[in-house]
Amino acid sequence: MNQKDSILNGKTALGIELGSTRIKGVLIDLSGNVLAVGIHDWENSFINNIWTYSIEDIHAGLRSCYCSLREAVEKKYGVTLQKIGVIGVSAMMHGYMALDKDGNQIAPFQTWRNTNTQDAADELTELFQFNIPLRWSAAHLYQRILDQEDHVKRLAYVSTLSGYIHWKLTGKKVLGVGDAAGMFPIDSNTCDYDEEMVQKFDTLIEKYEYGWKLTEILPQVLAAGEDAGALTQEGAKLLDPSGNLQAGVPMCPPEGDAGTGMTATNSVAPRTGNVSAGTSTFAMIVLEKQLSKVYREIDMVTTPSGFPCAMSHANNGTSDLNAWVGLFEEFAQLMGYQTDMGELFGKLYTNSLNGDTDCGGLLAYGYYSGENITMINEGRPAFFRTPESRFNLANFMKTHLYTSLGAVKMGLDILMETEKVKVDCIMGHGGFFKTKGVGQRYLAAAVGAQLR
Repeated sequence: MNQKDSILNGKTALGIELGSTRIKGVLIDLSGNVLAVGIHDWENSFINNIWTYSIEDIHAGLRSCYCSLREAVEKKYGVTLQKIGVIGVSAMMHGYMALDKDGNQIAPFQTWRNTNTQDAADELTELFQFNIPLRWSAAHLYQRILDQEDHVKRLAYVSTLSGYIHWKLTGKKVLGVGDAAGMFPIDSNTCDYDEEMVQKFDTLIEKYEYGWKLTEILPQVLAAGEDAGALTQEGAKLLDPSGNLQAGVPMCPPEGDAGTGMTATNSVAPRTGNVSAGTSTFAMIVLEKQLSKVYREIDMVTTPSGFPCAMSHANNGTSDLNAWVGLFEEFAQLMGYQTDMGELFGKLYTNSLNGDTDCGGLLAYGYYSGENITMINEGRPAFFRTPESRFNLANFMKTHLYTSLGAVKMGLDILMETEKVKVDCIMGHGGFFKTKGVGQRYLAAAVGAQLR
């Protein structure tokens, strides 16, 4: 079957991912060949000390991405996209999306970037004897309880962004186990929320008399391959206002970006790992056995099939670095040069390899937002040098590329040096690695590995 016939006959799969700076839609045939791509660029907002996206922006971005994909299909193949074989949604993990019984949003969407949950995360970690990171949904929920926010008593559903989108498309309140592991601790033996910890949480909040139990407001956990419902008529209209998209498309469990990264790099077996480096930077190492103790720098999550996985997650990756590159672009335009951002990044990244081994004595902290690993709760990007520093462009870029991996390396050092975790291969993916041979070198240095 040729590609046009695959589209006409619905022998396709559509993946939609809502990332921090871009919503992507990729249509493939059943052999994995890319047929068309749709893109919508967006940015989070910092409103009332909360990193967030509005519901309106979420819905509009989803539609824009799909419409971009539909237009790409029409332009390339001369046909209207109507039938799709299967659909899957992924998005930024963690955070807090709160809805009432009528499906209305009743609190601002809090993304993974928020670190306003220190008290809740500390108390839950002590209660469970299990690390609860600041960005996890459980920490957000309990912090809202500690702060006595009025909306909590009206809660009917709490989910991540991928779970929310999936519910809007299918009407099903479900979540893939990998993304669910960023909401509340998962028991890998049952591929469900840890029952003992659920009971402890319910007992902890009994005195507030909310009228709901934790599992009543969390999505049902599903492993990869399980039935997660189908695209409804309302969901099809949300994606495609033109009305051409047909409902009834089966959908897989919605997952987080960590799960898609593991799948895309085939890093789902024990002794494999991957590092996603972009707006945030996180390393996922699939374990042969559980860690010996609790580490606040390490999240325990799962693969999409429920296998235990150690995660070193840094809220800050290349955001500050990207801002500096934007400054260089502005300077180039001031001098009358029209720049291509891809070329600009490529030249600056490649030139960094000419920098000194010690980066010329320069130092950067790319904390665009709070950083959980180093316990910095508010963003404070900073750059330092002394009068003796060798301040040149190569050293400047090398410093910022290294610091993009600095926080995540702290978690990896615990895994590799303290816990003696064995890893045969680590794959890198994300914008950090787009310039051939550069990001790979810095990652290899960070993990003490050889390049392949």
